[in-house]
Amino acid sequence: MLDWIRVGLLVLGLVFVATGLLPLPVARESMGEIGPLLVFLVGIIVLAELTKEAQVFDVIAARMAVLGRGNYVALFLLCTAFASFITIFLNLDTTAVLLTPVMLALAPKARIAALPLAMTTIWFANTASLLLPVSNLTNLLAMEAIDLSPLEFAARMWAPQAVAIMVTMAFLWAFFWRRGERREARYTPPLLEPIADRVLFGAASAACLLFIGALLAGVEVWTAATVAALIVVVAFAVRDRGRLTWRLVPWQLLIFVTGLFLVVPTLSRYGLADLMGWLLGVERDPYRTAAVGAGLSNLLNNLPAFKAVEEVIPADDRGQLLALLVGANVGPVITPWASLATLLWFESCRRHDVKVPMRRFLLTGAGLAVVGLAATTWALVTFG
Repeated sequence: MLDWIRVGLLVLGLVFVATGLLPLPVARESMGEIGPLLVFLVGIIVLAELTKEAQVFDVIAARMAVLGRGNYVALFLLCTAFASFITIFLNLDTTAVLLTPVMLALAPKARIAALPLAMTTIWFANTASLLLPVSNLTNLLAMEAIDLSPLEFAARMWAPQAVAIMVTMAFLWAFFWRRGERREARYTPPLLEPIADRVLFGAASAACLLFIGALLAGVEVWTAATVAALIVVVAFAVRDRGRLTWRLVPWQLLIFVTGLFLVVPTLSRYGLADLMGWLLGVERDPYRTAAVGAGLSNLLNNLPAFKAVEEVIPADDRGQLLALLVGANVGPVITPWASLATLLWFESCRRHDVKVPMRRFLLTGAGLAVVGLAATTWALVTFG
């Protein structure tokens, strides 16, 4: 079903161009805008996929459980740090697509309840995606208008990110991790398994560290992701060529983003922009902007919601754009379709036979969205 929606979005966009509803020069401009973005998406997904194949995530997760020594508080703090780190530096889709199965595979080995681990990955996949441009696709979409370097962006968003993580930790502990919810007092640390290929493990680890270092040094995100991905691809070409398949390329995501950048500009030309302007109001209040971004994200999806609202925000109004990012990143934790990461996470849970109680998911997500949005927007207004 999800694949049909992505293809349908692209076909609709092409129809808009073919019929002249979206003028060809506007379509070309829109496609030129997302060129580097598409290169980044391919690079970061290939890097993340091959890093997982090299057992880097598995080793970290297993050693994290061993380091916790059966103590759930220690494991909770370690899982929080791990999920946040992966989201911040390798983006939220990596957390949802690759870290989720690693954490779920860890659950039976250590006899840990699967749902707390699963909820940790998906909530932090969304709420920990504020700090860097690479953390979330919405951040990358906003970078040209915001006109900040990655370090300048982080300087504006460190406080909102810290608050979002703390609020998420509080909700996770209260509703999924505390003794009354998980039932067990302690867990059994798993046995460590040997690394199959230490060369691949070392190359993937080095590529990830290089990617993070390049971001901190101010290198363009698409360049950093491409170089890091090439390092791992070369390593696998030498050591395990069979793993290099076209399935590594995120075709579905590329189709979705391309269609999005054709459909939303068309709709904005025919009334959508006026509706978004009315929702935001003339006072341009950051709390209202964040609420609109979160509400539309849960109603539609955070990518089209962000793009639709961003179209009517003046390019020089960084404060409102950052408030919109708060809404589109922290807010999409209520409905299963609110973000692409959540859709992918539900599919991963289904494949691992992890039942997610929908009523509990909706209610706890609504609480996190309301409290997290208010607190994070306050931090943005106060410190950002």
